[in-house]
Amino acid sequence: MADLRFDTKKIKAGYSPLDNNLAISPPIYQTAAYDFKNTEHAQNLFTYKEAGYLYTRVGNPTVNYFAERVKALDGAKNAVAVGSGMAAISYTLLNLAVGGGTILASPYVYGGTIDAFDRLFPEFGINIKLTEAILDPAKLDAEITDDVKAIYVESISNPNAYLLDIDAISEVAHKHGVPVVVDNTLATPYLYRPLEHGADIVVYSATKALTGHGNIIAGLILDNGDMSLYTKERYPQFYKPIVMLGGKAPADIFPDNFFIFRAILVYLNLLGAALSPQDAYLGIIGLETLSERVAKQSRNAAKIAAYLESSPAVEWVRHPSLASYKFKELADKHLTNGGGGVLSFGIKGTPEQEAEFLNNIKLFHYHVNLGDARSLIVDSPNTTHSELTEDEFKLAEIPRNLIRISAGLEDADDLIEDLEQAFKAAGLL
Repeated sequence: MADLRFDTKKIKAGYSPLDNNLAISPPIYQTAAYDFKNTEHAQNLFTYKEAGYLYTRVGNPTVNYFAERVKALDGAKNAVAVGSGMAAISYTLLNLAVGGGTILASPYVYGGTIDAFDRLFPEFGINIKLTEAILDPAKLDAEITDDVKAIYVESISNPNAYLLDIDAISEVAHKHGVPVVVDNTLATPYLYRPLEHGADIVVYSATKALTGHGNIIAGLILDNGDMSLYTKERYPQFYKPIVMLGGKAPADIFPDNFFIFRAILVYLNLLGAALSPQDAYLGIIGLETLSERVAKQSRNAAKIAAYLESSPAVEWVRHPSLASYKFKELADKHLTNGGGGVLSFGIKGTPEQEAEFLNNIKLFHYHVNLGDARSLIVDSPNTTHSELTEDEFKLAEIPRNLIRISAGLEDADDLIEDLEQAFKAAGLL
């Protein structure tokens, strides 16, 4: 499928009707387990001498079709779908820093991710350092010590819609033999493909714009297939024998895919955040309209951002389409298909007026998802990022008056009129 274009891949990649009784739409393999042909077949599956399915927690055809399609869209070599975006992040970072180490992370990330950085990973002896150095290659270079196991960033950040220079970050990280992990949830592979910019691992919350209908919880881990970065000295976990592998190590079994193989064998298998076949099927259907959805959401967001920037009720606006955007040069270079559906703005009023504004919204849905076909609005500092400390708010450049919009597929003029009437109801116009 490498020679096919993006919109063909989103319909065709990763699935063949010939393997599924000529069914055009991928079947939902709603089964917990799979029969073994005989004892030899069972032993071969459990020792990975033979490919196949044995238990849906660690492998299912429908789930695999979903992962394979996203893999094709991202230009990845290996992929696994899991039960949520947070599972994808957790399994990835645990897999890289098991036994201890430091992850250098962007401060411009989802609040739940920062909450995991603060509360979950220290329990495993993993230090997460939020650093502004991801904006400055020279400073980042100085911060990468022998203890650092990965650089973690979001391509387009939540909620600020900041775009980071993955090319520059990757160049510095690779000089030290450290992989770059990119959460590409807001961008999706339609707007941006991190692996083409030097990233090594991509994670998604497929709950968001990737599938686009707010009806599943799902995540993905993808990589570029280059295992040479994971040296035995810095990443010994990939080279340690595992009993169930017959005394072999993950690197011995799958020399071109041991990063994701170990994530499946250890974390998906034992922690168990499996994606259900039904949700994987819904994800496949959602992918079929990825380009059309994200393109319109980007246009709607740009039109809303322009309106907000001209409104006396608004203090500031952040979206890649605006001339005032902090990373405008980078956006013009890399986001050629649009700036994405997410924008943020600062309301010019009291907290009471902000609440009145939100309580008078009629078309936007007030909740915490992103990338839905429906337009969404939320006060991030009080909801999605409420777990941040004051220092983390300052580092992430999230003012207390920030409101996040995820533009949907409605008519942009109707959405703007809704914002206008809510501003008036709150006494801001």
